[in-house]
Order: sequence, then C-alpha cells, then structure tokens
Amino acid sequence: MAPNILHLPNGQTITVSGVYGGLYFKFNDLNVHQHSQMPPGWTIVLHSEDDEDFEEEPQSSLDLEEDTHRPRLSHIHKYRRPTLQNDALFISSISNPSSSDFKPASSPTRQIAMMLWATLWWYFHQSEPEAQRRTAASAKTASSGWPKGEWRIRIKREGILHGRHLLPKLERMGLVATEISSVGAEDEKHDKGWEKIFVSQRAFWQIDARIFLFTLSPTHGSPFPPGTPYSSRPSSPSRESLQSPTNRVFAEGPAQGLWSPSPDAGPFASSSHQPTYYPPHPAQYVYTNNVRHPLRSKPPRQGETFYTRYVPSTGQYLSFRVASLSNESVSHKGPVASTPSPSFLPPGSALTPSSVSRVANSPPQSPTDLELLHKWMNEPRVSAFWGVQGSASVQEEFLRASLSSRHSFPAIGCWDGKPFGYFEIYWVKEDRLGALVDSGAAGDWDRGIHVLIGEQEFRGKDRVKVWLSALIHYCWLADQRTNRVLAEPRIDNPK
Repeated sequence: MAPNILHLPNGQTITVSGVYGGLYFKFNDLNVHQHSQMPPGWTIVLHSEDDEDFEEEPQSSLDLEEDTHRPRLSHIHKYRRPTLQNDALFISSISNPSSSDFKPASSPTRQIAMMLWATLWWYFHQSEPEAQRRTAASAKTASSGWPKGEWRIRIKREGILHGRHLLPKLERMGLVATEISSVGAEDEKHDKGWEKIFVSQRAFWQIDARIFLFTLSPTHGSPFPPGTPYSSRPSSPSRESLQSPTNRVFAEGPAQGLWSPSPDAGPFASSSHQPTYYPPHPAQYVYTNNVRHPLRSKPPRQGETFYTRYVPSTGQYLSFRVASLSNESVSHKGPVASTPSPSFLPPGSALTPSSVSRVANSPPQSPTDLELLHKWMNEPRVSAFWGVQGSASVQEEFLRASLSSRHSFPAIGCWDGKPFGYFEIYWVKEDRLGALVDSGAAGDWDRGIHVLIGEQEFRGKDRVKVWLSALIHYCWLADQRTNRVLAEPRIDNPK
C-alpha cells in the first residue's frame, strides 16, 4: 500500500506504510537522526481470515444443525480491505527512539496500549464494510435479508501482545474486550478466554483518546524542548534550565515544529508526559428550581480547547474551545493541517511539508469572540432565530450570562484554528427543556446543544455532519453516563 499520513487528535502524525506481512507505523516527530538505523515506531501483522463454513449449502436441516457445531475452517490471506469480523492483527515489533534523546516510557503497558490505540484509530478510519453477514440460518436467504453484524477486529495474543498479563490489563483499560466473561475452570496457562479478544468500532469511538495518548519525555541535554505539543503551563525554572542554550531559544521566542511549547493547554496537555484522562465525578445531587439533578462538574476555562480531531474528508482539524470575554483575540495553538516548518523531518524524508500538521498561532489581528458574536448575531438569518442582534453591549451581556450559567457553557468551533460558529452545550434536566422531555422525566445525564454557524464558507450539509457528530462525540466522552443528546430547533426552522 502507498504510505499515508495518520493524524492523531493531539496533533502528532504517523506515516503508515506497507511492509512484508503487515504495516509499519512511524512517528514522524521522533525520527530526526540520520544515524537511526530503525526509526521510532512499530510493526503490525494484519490479515483477513475467510471462513469456509458456508461454501457449500447444507443438504438438510440435520446437515445445517451439524454445520453450526463443527470446527470453523478458514483461509488466512493478505489484508486488502476491511471485513466485518474476519480481520485480525497483532503488534509484531517495536522500535524505540534513541535513549540519549528520550527517556523510556515509564509504563511499557501504556506505551503498547497507545500503539494499539493508534493502530485501531487508523483501522476504523478505513471504508466501513457491508453490515450484512451470511450465517448458517441465513444460508438460503437473499443477501438483502441477511442479519446485520457489528464491525469488529480480532486482536491476537501473539508477538508483543503475547505477555501473560498484557491483554488482561488492556481489557481493564477498556481498549479490548472478550465475550467469554467467566473466570474459567482451566488453569491460567490454558485459559481460552484471552484467545478471543476483539475491538468493535462502536466501542472504540466511545473510548476517550486522553486515556492512551501521551508523549515521551526528553532526556537532559536532548535537542528536543521539554514541553509536549501543547504544554499546559511552563515548567518550573531550575538553575540548569536557565543555563541551557536550548531553553533560552524557547524563552526568547517560540520555535516552529510540533514539539514547540505552547501556552494553550488543549485536551492532551501534560507537562509530565502522562495521559490526561480523568474519570467523571461521582454523582452528588442538588436542587435547582425544585428540580433534583446531579451536581455538575465545572466546564473548561475561558479560551480552553476541549475537543480536537483531524477530519480526512475536509483535510482540516476541527476543534472546539470555550468562548471568552477577553478584549484580546484567543490565539489558536492547536494543530492545523497547513504547511509547517520542515525542521523536524528526517533528511531525505519522503513526506511533504503539507502532509503533516503543525502547531500554529492564529493570524494577526484576528477578531475577539465578542467581535465574532457581534458580527454573527447581526446577520439577518441568525438574528431571526437567536434574537441577540444589536450593539456590542448586547452580545457582551449575552455571552456573560452564558458563561455564568451553571448547567451550560458557550463554545466556539474552529476549522484549522479559524472560528466558524457559536455553540452551547447544556445539561437538559435543569434546563427549561427538561420539563418538556418525557413529561419532565429527562435523564440525569442527558445533554443538549444549540448551534449557530456564522461563517458562510463553512456552511453546508457535508460540514454539518462532521461538526454535529463531533459535538455529540464530545458529549459521550465527557461523561459515559450520557445516553442521549438533544437538539431543539424552532418549528419554523426549515433546516
């Protein structure tokens, strides 16, 4: 297969290329030395298994019954495109960066989990296979009548994943699953439950990427800056850091490249180079306007990016951040899919500068959020539904009230850092909508969204599908107790 670029949500990029028997995943941001015999990355073995169960139609109902109990035979062949449930993979080898530049991962299990997660991120971005499955019961039925199955991929206990305790740990993390949920009467060496591991597409998209994504920590004297792609705050100064010429360069001005420090945290920021996922708070109940509901967690701070993802269909990064009352424009420090400085690419690299992401500031003199709202709210098509037109003071009062709400928060959506719309994400139960949903029986964790697309260039049904699904995706990830996301368009809204 031709090499392609995998964009991770935290802005890192990986080159995926075909090798004998599988695929090679190479971290572009760590392959910087000419003398590296093997660039940092990992190799997977990926193949498809075609079952022979239904090659011949059973001759009688007795044959059909026997067919369901006989051992399943299969042909293993090279992976060409995704199948519904016949693909299988395992990590065969890992090549780590030079120990003189980066410290080894403090937890090898977490490092393997990150590699497997990134592999699955690539796999589930492939074209989705047909959902119909041919089974013994449907062997004589037309294909349109076959039952629908769930897209899964098998994870084999081979190669790097052969460790005795590794797959059980990955299962506890929620990355892999098995349908054999019993303890098992066999001894641990012969437990067959860990031989039937899989990951489903449906479950994978409900996993928060912050559980698995992290960066390696540079060693002392490494040419790499100590910050992550989106460091949440500057490191505490030390005598060594003040005397380090590398650190002085970054103190005088930000350098270009993925590893440059940035004041904008983003959802993946970690000065300790650790995963940034934290579970939601346990439920505590309070009353608002005589409505009993869970005490809500405090939203992200003003200007903070809380969701980011690369969208292959547009070739851009989609992100959402909390709206800000600041008189200064909110600079975008997250990844954008535009031409970067090639300083971190290896000599002779086949990658083109436009194929990788970079961390970039917003254009100079970009408008503030209040200026954006003033412009958008005074558009006739917007004011007809929102009713917040008027002078800038009207929008300021509106945004201040939105930021002060205890059950919702305002957000700005951005394509490659360019704001395109205003959104509100709220908890339904204590909202006025809560009394109207299910006769006042809205769920404790139901969420709702209000939307406003202000920039004409980003309108259209193709983009609506992307940012709408992204908002819903965020609601699922923010609290897995959320089972429903609602929208409440006006009855006279033709859309």
